[in-house]
Amino acid sequence: MRVLLPFLALYRRHWFMLLLGIILAILTLLASIGLLTLSGWFLAGTSLAGFAGIYSFNYMLPAAGVRGAAIFRTAGRYFERLVSHDATFRVLSHLRVFTFKKILPLSPGGIARFRQGELLNRLVADVETLDHLYIRVISPIIAAFVVIMMIMFGLGLIDAHLANTLGGIMLTLLIILPFVFYYAGKPIGRDLTDLRGQYRTVLTNMLQGQAELTVFGALPRFRQNLAQLEAKWLRRQAQQANLTGLSQSLMILASGLTATLILWLAAGGIDHNFMPEALIALFTFCALAAFESLAPVTVAFQHLGQVMASATRISHLIEQKPDVSFPEKGGERKNSASLTLHNICFTYPTQPMQVINHVDLTIEAGQHIALLGKTGCGKSTLLQLINRAFDPTHGTIRLNNSPIADYDETTLRSMMSVVPQRVHVFSHTLRENLIMAKEEATDEELSHALQQVGLGHLLDNDEGLNAWMGDGGRQLSGGEQRRLGLARALLHNAPLVLLDEPTEGLDADTEQQILTLLHQHCQGKAVLMITHRLHGLDKMDKICVMDGGKIVETGTHASLLQQQGHYAKFHQRQALLTPTHEA
Repeated sequence: MRVLLPFLALYRRHWFMLLLGIILAILTLLASIGLLTLSGWFLAGTSLAGFAGIYSFNYMLPAAGVRGAAIFRTAGRYFERLVSHDATFRVLSHLRVFTFKKILPLSPGGIARFRQGELLNRLVADVETLDHLYIRVISPIIAAFVVIMMIMFGLGLIDAHLANTLGGIMLTLLIILPFVFYYAGKPIGRDLTDLRGQYRTVLTNMLQGQAELTVFGALPRFRQNLAQLEAKWLRRQAQQANLTGLSQSLMILASGLTATLILWLAAGGIDHNFMPEALIALFTFCALAAFESLAPVTVAFQHLGQVMASATRISHLIEQKPDVSFPEKGGERKNSASLTLHNICFTYPTQPMQVINHVDLTIEAGQHIALLGKTGCGKSTLLQLINRAFDPTHGTIRLNNSPIADYDETTLRSMMSVVPQRVHVFSHTLRENLIMAKEEATDEELSHALQQVGLGHLLDNDEGLNAWMGDGGRQLSGGEQRRLGLARALLHNAPLVLLDEPTEGLDADTEQQILTLLHQHCQGKAVLMITHRLHGLDKMDKICVMDGGKIVETGTHASLLQQQGHYAKFHQRQALLTPTHEA
């Protein structure tokens, strides 16, 4: 239960609505119990009065009470659901923000430990499961306890012995049955949560890699794995449904036995009155109706296993300590940037091998440097170290002669424009996908940036910048996504520009256009461009060749060709692969 405490603390912010929901639940239950109790007593009383008591028996007052209880039960149920669900949605909204704030400092180092499908499941499904905590656990338990106490008090005014008997039975069931069904449903709830996460992870991976799986013939194996997970999931759901049916059956049985006992005891006399008559019906119907307050309790504790499993999974995510921490305030934003890397080494936490081996690199203000190397040699990792996605295990990185760790996150991000390999397109308008780079940008600036990177055709529609991108809207190709990232970099206008394969997936003409644009836009800016393509490198101020986590060659295009080393071999290999056209 301790795992739920951090999430229960979030409820204090919405205590009024949550308390109002519980009060309405109590009043609704009392109205429902009062309706059946008063109806039973009224029918029995009128039957006993007969024609002889037509003038002596007050028909109007109990009839009005029955009608009032019926109206209040209907209205109370409506407003109870309205208030309870509104409060729950508010708590869930707060919980989502709370969870996102906790995982934001982990990005991307801490998040990289989780698969995308698993992370999505924890942020969506597991958070939504926590809504059971109030609606299905806290509210029913409190409402049932208060209702039992009020029934004991009300019936105790007529006969304390019968009231205590009924209340004692219900309190015993309220204590015993939830724990019995909690322990019976705990392994099922835990398995349901785990299977749901596994299913979504496999499904997400299969959908994202469907093209590759189809090409290599692995799609049937993934589908079979998905079908097996689905079968296990459905089997566990059936077991939970059977357990729910068993709990409800036991509650109905307990209700019938309790009503029979109360009927037998009431027949012997009520409050020393050996002619109880209509009061027998009152106590019996009250016993039957009172069990309505206990009906949700056993089912609630079956779901508590799922709630605790989801809370545990979310806690594992949000309780991680960030790999990188930023000072609250530090560093000064300047209009120029120089970068120095000295003796940088880095090893991923989950890998024994060193990825970056004693790298030294200096980028002066206004200098354009290309970092060339084969896939997997550590180029992108070096870029992440500069961007402080990770901290180096050894060595120092300085920005404008100050340690990069001294900069607060806002200042550091304002001095860098980063175009990663995978540019994310948010499911939002084209405008919202651009203004994240410059919030105060005008529509003219946004349109100009799109035109510069060759995405002007995205504006050729009636909606313009309001056109929807991503899911449910315009899907962008890989090349278009990269150009969108470049448009963001142009808008951000930072003094240090970090580019990771900016022209990958572009045709030769577009690549030439983008490289020319970058050289023009980045005049006076420090640029580090990671690439494994040689096109346009002759215009760079310096080229660094990386291999095995080390920088093995440094120089200009011409000097590296003369050395006949790694760069020259890259150049020869590309010349052989590039088709020639004879006139």
